[in-house]
Amino acid sequence: MQTLSRPVANSIGPRRQSRPAMPPMLRLIGRTPLVPLYFRPENLTVHVKVEFTNPSGSIKDRLALHLLTNARQKGLLRPDSVILECSSGNTGISLAMVGAALGHRVKILMSDTASVERRHLITHFGAELHLFKTTRGYVTGIELAEKMAAEDPRFFLTRQFANPLNAQDHELHTGREILAQTRGRVDAFVSGYGTGGTLQGVSLALRAANPDVQIVAMEPAEAAMLSGEAPCCHSIEGVAGGFVPPLLDGVKIDAHEPIRSADAIAMAWRLAREFGLCVGPSSGANVMAALRTAARLPRGAKVVTILCDRADRYYSTRLFSQASPSV
Repeated sequence: MQTLSRPVANSIGPRRQSRPAMPPMLRLIGRTPLVPLYFRPENLTVHVKVEFTNPSGSIKDRLALHLLTNARQKGLLRPDSVILECSSGNTGISLAMVGAALGHRVKILMSDTASVERRHLITHFGAELHLFKTTRGYVTGIELAEKMAAEDPRFFLTRQFANPLNAQDHELHTGREILAQTRGRVDAFVSGYGTGGTLQGVSLALRAANPDVQIVAMEPAEAAMLSGEAPCCHSIEGVAGGFVPPLLDGVKIDAHEPIRSADAIAMAWRLAREFGLCVGPSSGANVMAALRTAARLPRGAKVVTILCDRADRYYSTRLFSQASPSV
């Protein structure tokens, strides 16, 4: 029988150290709330980390801040550098926002299938947007970014899919925040993967406090690659981009929860109508997977997941273009 994890002492939440000349807006990144959601029909509670409260509206603000400030401190990001990254949208928006606040030019490569709202948000922050036709998911854009960086030394490539600083930030901040907010008691953590940084980093922090914590990977049922399925089309933007990212190498995943795109969208609607949470499909998918996880664990187990971003970047997608679904 599954046993519940033991609480550990951790009463003080982590805070990012103030850096010299840090723009005030960037001090708003992180320290997001953890909120319990009680689902009456299922008689289950899951705890959600509300990452859309970050200034640009998604969890990727953490990554952008950590990567860019680290590069500036090491002299890798110079005044004449141009930040370059391939992104499905949220990382691009975050890099554009943080880059603007720090005074750097930004160029984002993005698939032409990404929602138009994400494109507008990136350019609204003054970044340059280059759309490409994808043939192999994220791999197409990653290879294009590497080629551009090799040909022009001005480009600073953040390499979100392979950069260990991605996972490090979630270990030092997101994971430790969760421990502080739960007083060290987490029985399961559920998250999708795009870069793999959240799963790796948070799992390292949680397992350091409780080796028995369950780490559950959510992935689209139409592209459940960790479960052996071939990549295919789905409507959960920002996750499962056609390959298993290097940052997932070595991560001990205890269970997989494939979620259909239709169910992810239905849960996003439900979160809006029942809880007043205006979130995107990946958040709906995470909560759906968290509910399934809570259902198979002993009563009272504490299951934590992520609300990745706001719904305002999905107006032109299935989330708003179809009749209200039901879960």
